[in-house]
Amino acid sequence: MANKSRRDFMRNSLLGLAALPLGAGILSKTAFAQELPRLDPSASNAQALNYVEDASEASDHPAYEEGEVCSNCMFYKADNQGCQLFPGNSVAPAGWCQSWTAQS
Repeated sequence: MANKSRRDFMRNSLLGLAALPLGAGILSKTAFAQELPRLDPSASNAQALNYVEDASEASDHPAYEEGEVCSNCMFYKADNQGCQLFPGNSVAPAGWCQSWTAQS
């Protein structure tokens, strides 16, 4: 009886391992390909960091320097246009906020 149980375990383990790539493929298409909603510049967290969708609108801000945009900031995620400072939202690649930090 112990041998049968061992055989069943091995068979079920192999079937489970064979199904993993299929399950990962299904999950990755639905869970990771979600489009993030665009950050509203009038939201309280956006206003707290002086976020603007067009960096040229921030030219009068003392922390702004020419060439600083979201797409070249270390907090920007190009794959979904997300920002670590505004979780759950996407930002404009040409945008800017006062927490802009150069990519390393």
